[in-house]
Amino acid sequence: MKSRKALALTVFCLFTSGAIYAKLPVQPMTEEQKAKAAEAKAKAAEVAKKEAEQLAKAQDRVAGRYIQQQRAKGVTVKPTPIATAAPVGAPAKK
Repeated sequence: MKSRKALALTVFCLFTSGAIYAKLPVQPMTEEQKAKAAEAKAKAAEVAKKEAEQLAKAQDRVAGRYIQQQRAKGVTVKPTPIATAAPVGAPAKK
């Protein structure tokens, strides 16, 4: 009987604690926090751009090596031209 009461109390506490935390208001960001968040966002975008460039270079190296191997076997490989992606900040035209 005691274990049922303990289980019921535990379940009740779990459900009520979740409801309490869900109703807490979000604190507005200060100017310093906003500046720090903007700086982190810009840094993350720069890192993502650099990683994308490195990935493209690696893919070009692999494709070049594959083309050379196929050329050595006597097979003609024509790469499919792919249009470059639009800049991230460019709005879509309708």
